[in-house]
Amino acid sequence: YTFNSVNVDRYHFGDDYSQVMISAREINTDNLPQSAQTWINKKLQYTHGYGIVMAPVNEIGQEGLPDLIIKDIPPKSSVSTNVDRPEIYYGEKTFSYIIANTKIPEFDYPKGNQNETVHYEGSGGLFIKNGWRKLLLALHFKDTNILFTNYLNPESKIMIYRSINQRVRMLARFLQLDSTPYIVLSEGKLYWMLDAYTTTSKYPYSNLSKGGYNYIRNSVKITVDAYNGDVNFYVIDNNDPLIRTYRKIFPDLFKDFSEMPKDLALHVRYPRDLFQTQAEIYSVYHMTDPVVFYNKEDKWAIPNEIYAQEPTVMNPYYAIINFADQNYLEEYVLMLPFTPSTKNNMISWVAAMCDAENYGKIIEYQFPKEKLIFGPMQIESRIDQNTEISQLFTLWGQKGSTVIRGNLLVYPVKDSLFYVEPIYLQSEQSELPELKRVIVAYQNKIGVGLDLKGALKQIFSETKVQTQTSIPAESTGQLQDLNVQELINKAVDDFDAAQEKLRAGDFTGYGDYINRLQETLENLQKEME
Repeated sequence: YTFNSVNVDRYHFGDDYSQVMISAREINTDNLPQSAQTWINKKLQYTHGYGIVMAPVNEIGQEGLPDLIIKDIPPKSSVSTNVDRPEIYYGEKTFSYIIANTKIPEFDYPKGNQNETVHYEGSGGLFIKNGWRKLLLALHFKDTNILFTNYLNPESKIMIYRSINQRVRMLARFLQLDSTPYIVLSEGKLYWMLDAYTTTSKYPYSNLSKGGYNYIRNSVKITVDAYNGDVNFYVIDNNDPLIRTYRKIFPDLFKDFSEMPKDLALHVRYPRDLFQTQAEIYSVYHMTDPVVFYNKEDKWAIPNEIYAQEPTVMNPYYAIINFADQNYLEEYVLMLPFTPSTKNNMISWVAAMCDAENYGKIIEYQFPKEKLIFGPMQIESRIDQNTEISQLFTLWGQKGSTVIRGNLLVYPVKDSLFYVEPIYLQSEQSELPELKRVIVAYQNKIGVGLDLKGALKQIFSETKVQTQTSIPAESTGQLQDLNVQELINKAVDDFDAAQEKLRAGDFTGYGDYINRLQETLENLQKEME
């Protein structure tokens, strides 16, 4: 098996709205021992991947490994969502054909000293009914084994186009696909979700992008059933003239977005490639003054960060954010900061909404030029200059391990910014990185801990905060000074109470507790200035 990529998504587990990492376990017959690299094994027996792994983004297990909530073979789930159909016949890396339902049972998953086997029960594939089809398939693949094997029967089915990208392109070559398809677990089944664009280079008075187009719309969302291979095209932007034309040409190919199953629709997101293209254009076209625009005096840039051990351009990243000042509650967004083109301080932060009600809305925070807001590389430099962190990096390096710096995440918190960077350690003996530290930067302070909570405590425990806190109306107690730990505990309690009010539909109570939480954070902020 192989895990080709890890994607970030969000799921509803009961009343909890959780951001998770998810990855599909795909088959890779190249990993078989050389002696097992036979036609029977690669085409008839090892035919499919199996299941997924899932972990919350904000929790870790023992030794810094992910705290998996869906794991093992067969899949075991500790949440309300189960994997009932784990087989993956169609995936990102399934480039070669296989033949299912032959006289040889297919490998399903290992169980102790034996292997569990299965026969395919789905609707995918093409029946190999007679000798003529065998001959044509053998000629097409230049593979005489198809013609002469004795393991086929009337129920045998050949699956040819199993790569999801290839499968979609065979049906709609006129659509351009996003570079990051992602696996989705919906009602016990696994689906691949892809974003598709309509593009042209003929739009008047517009510059060509790096991709050779000057018009792009994310008009279509695509799903591919990982078991059956069924492909569905859902039109999400009916205002796009190109997709309206394609629908007239291929009326049976496209469906309205309203026809997408509701549980699947919860996993639609704003596409990364489109957001990246928009960010590059906006870095110039945010200027509205003609003279400033002509001279490019206020051109922005997408900043660098230290990823692994090398500087690299930041990619947009997904996260669940609470926008109290925008009248949004928890919102899954795709976000990216900007810096001036010749400086490293941050000048803007942009986020695209992904959840259904607000899907497609883009909000921006522009920071005053007269105030220094640290940019990503300035934060990276401050991390390098921190004595405690520098000593840890040196110690780990002396032991022959590789220090891997994760993506620097930038979050808006009221009138300031919060920076979070995970630090992983990879030993020479293992390819599996382990989370060893979490670094948090807030205003002029750097905190480092074994987890996010530990890093936050280090930041806020450096000073003892004296503040008056609001007392509920029913309380007769006197105002009291709280130390940092008490303030942190109060903030956590207020947040939990606010979430409880929100789940109960008590928006007035939710607002009251959010105001209390903001008051506590404001006092912490004042103390740190």
